[in-house]
Amino acid sequence: MATGDEIIRSLREALSVSPNNVPLRQHLADTLLHYGRIAEAEEEYRAALALEPDQQKLQVGLAKALFAQDKIGPAIVIIQNIIQHSLDIIAAETYLLYARLLLRQGNTEQARGEYLKAVDADPAMADATLAEQLGLQADNHLPYFHPENEGFSEEATVVEGRIRLAATEEDGVAPELDLERPKITFEDVGGMDTVKDDIRMKIIHPLTHPEIYAAYGKTIGGGILMYGPPGCGKTHLARATAGEVKARFISVGINDVLDMWLGNSERNLHEIFEQARRNTPCVLFFDEVDALGASRTDMRHSAGRHIINQFLSELDGVQASNEGVLVLGATNAPWHLDSAFRRPGRFDRIIFVPPPDPPARAAILRILLKGKPAQNVDANYLAKQTKEFSGADLKAVVDIAVEDKLREAMQKGVPGPLVTRDFQKALKQVKPSTKEWFATARNYAIYANQGGIYDDILKYLGIS
Repeated sequence: MATGDEIIRSLREALSVSPNNVPLRQHLADTLLHYGRIAEAEEEYRAALALEPDQQKLQVGLAKALFAQDKIGPAIVIIQNIIQHSLDIIAAETYLLYARLLLRQGNTEQARGEYLKAVDADPAMADATLAEQLGLQADNHLPYFHPENEGFSEEATVVEGRIRLAATEEDGVAPELDLERPKITFEDVGGMDTVKDDIRMKIIHPLTHPEIYAAYGKTIGGGILMYGPPGCGKTHLARATAGEVKARFISVGINDVLDMWLGNSERNLHEIFEQARRNTPCVLFFDEVDALGASRTDMRHSAGRHIINQFLSELDGVQASNEGVLVLGATNAPWHLDSAFRRPGRFDRIIFVPPPDPPARAAILRILLKGKPAQNVDANYLAKQTKEFSGADLKAVVDIAVEDKLREAMQKGVPGPLVTRDFQKALKQVKPSTKEWFATARNYAIYANQGGIYDDILKYLGIS
């Protein structure tokens, strides 16, 4: 069996033949990290990132190498950049690493939230030692001061699994989220023509032709709710919308709003809207908006209802005008959203974002193959073979094909280009993740389709 030194030596030899082969360089960096050669691993990750600066796995690898050398600050900057700006699905291990970094920095409360996100995304990420350090029970990840545990104060309230206490003036600081200037536009989004047209009518045309809308008494603003299976590009589309109109972009997650102190969540939400109002035109994007706007009839605690009421008040512009604030929301479960959000002036346009169609799948595959050693890959053919695949599913296919090719290169000692048959082989290992979502959505579309809100799902499924 080859030793670590022998494996690393063979990888370096292969890399000398193909120095710009990013997957091969990443494999070398991962191997160096595994065998404790941390400084060398850092050097290889940086070299690979010079070739593909937006590759999430490389960024996480570099952050791991920095963490191993106790370079906490630089590692945190890398992870924060991934979470705030990545166009890909954030891997569970990224959140787990962020939790470890935050804990080392002494930010236990935020570390707890990132750890819970990691475990929610992938239960295999659970770490009993880390959970104990964060004040969580290893078996169910509830805070030690949860009502089911000893020592819980009856003055506290639990909302979305978080402990919320009465706030004082000194507790917490209102968020100031990153203002992005997305460079991508609709040209960088494959397919989705119907969705793009709806967004143009609601958001883009009012900004580019304000005089026409003013003539009809229409203000610039309002909200669009995008729903559909996970991994189908809702976040990517939101960023492209901001890029299309050269507007600022603020991405809001549940952790940016919810706070352990009563009253702080409402204040956080208000300050986020205020930041958008100060920076118009601005696209304010709420990911997983159902987590903040769940149906009030399903809530046992008044604190959750207060957050929803605050959200509705901000959408209505009760305290300040929302002129020039363009609100986009994304959810995988629109049936959990309080119906009040769908009234005129709020999320009054509901848009179904289906899995990509064949032209869109081909475009996604071409994007995923950029910078990789590919030779005559027939993206159109592969698109026809991937019906119901989400963008995330297609990325999984490409990842598997690359891993298999790396394994083959290690055996032969010479890296070879990716070809169509490599992806045909990988397709046998990936099933479309959207099927499970449609199984649930179908029931809502048939039995809870008040006002025809889910007609697009029925149309997509071919149900009259």
